[in-house]
Amino acid sequence: MIAAWSRALLFATACSLWACGPKALELPEQPVDRAATCGIVAAAQARAGTADIKADLSFDAMGRILQYTLLGGSKDGAFDAELGGAVQKRMSELQDQVTGGKWQDLAPACRTAFPATAITDVKLPADRFEAQLACYELDDYVRSALHEQAAYDDELSKLQPLREKLDKVIGTGLRGRVGGDFDAQQQERHKALATIAESGPPALVLRQCADRFG
Repeated sequence: MIAAWSRALLFATACSLWACGPKALELPEQPVDRAATCGIVAAAQARAGTADIKADLSFDAMGRILQYTLLGGSKDGAFDAELGGAVQKRMSELQDQVTGGKWQDLAPACRTAFPATAITDVKLPADRFEAQLACYELDDYVRSALHEQAAYDDELSKLQPLREKLDKVIGTGLRGRVGGDFDAQQQERHKALATIAESGPPALVLRQCADRFG
């Protein structure tokens, strides 16, 4: 799912970076296409910065790409998995068009459109349980995206103590906040994921989570 999509996107980006003469590009107005385009730009930037275009990208770089699926998949203060999937799909569909053009020129527009991607001073939610839930949901999202790629095993293993500690409090905390209704709990989880997506690049956020709760 997410893992297969990310591998396909990065391979195609590596193959397309210098495939043809660049064309002028504009950032799309449609939200899903805008997020997808900026995700492709993030992948192209990361790939252009590596000595070996076939090498695995860093955990931080993968997080920056995934942040666009989180931001583009969030609506009305909650993450929508279907909308996030639409962003992923459009990344695959638009990658040749974007990387075949002057994608570098889109980087400033992407920072303006998605300021959360440029955050360096991560601030978690002030409420302790809200921060714990947000950290837990982000860890789950990133883990589901990257767990099939061995290159990220070390980084994910460093986050395992955080996950194990949060495992012990999330269920009880959710019941205390919204009761035992499954749908209400899911909505709370989706709100937390949308909130944490705005806190900064996932790798930075997860390290902050580990420092606070791990």
